[in-house]
Amino acid sequence: MKTCVIIPTYNESKDIARLVAEVKKQGLEVIVIDDGSIDNTAGIAKESGATVLKNEPNQGKGASLIKGFNYALDCGCEAVITMDGDGQHLPADIPYFMRLAEYSDSGIIIGNRMQKIKNMPLERQIINRIMSWLISLMTKQKIPDSQCGFRLIKKDVLKKVSLSTSKYETESEILIRGSSLGFKIESVPIKAIYLGKKSSINPVVDTLRFIKFILSELWTLKY
Repeated sequence: MKTCVIIPTYNESKDIARLVAEVKKQGLEVIVIDDGSIDNTAGIAKESGATVLKNEPNQGKGASLIKGFNYALDCGCEAVITMDGDGQHLPADIPYFMRLAEYSDSGIIIGNRMQKIKNMPLERQIINRIMSWLISLMTKQKIPDSQCGFRLIKKDVLKKVSLSTSKYETESEILIRGSSLGFKIESVPIKAIYLGKKSSINPVVDTLRFIKFILSELWTLKY
């Protein structure tokens, strides 16, 4: 199964070289989408062997993912793996997704960090559990960690799901719309590293945007 790894980034010059190198050791092409960074993320990623696509100006994580998806489809990939660029996701966990994808009929395989939450900030634990409960309800599938950005998404999902968002809610939109089209969503346990970095998610702005998105999706699903 031809698979590439998509890494949306914004000012991740500190971690991106190591991340790209570790992924490439597994024989996978790495696509870094630089979302208008003001540091040298793009240059470092390119020097490390990644294919670099750029957004100028900053457009949001969702817009970066969509650009990566389109590139992967154009290259004939049968699946993509998405990872965050801040070092939270471990390339060593990629084989878990790859092995499961080979025999599973699931369209989306999503990482589950909630079995090992010892180092996860309490605020994230609460938000993740609430959002995961809500999205599980909407998709009618159990998704323990709906906010995890470490995922494998198969080609059929990327080709059939129409996405309308461009920020953090895009990851939830993929799950909801994929499920509405009949795609199965499966979870795989992963580890996550929390280094005390400040999240780029604005708790007020992004929560309000997420609520607006969910209300819109509920209306769409109803009618």
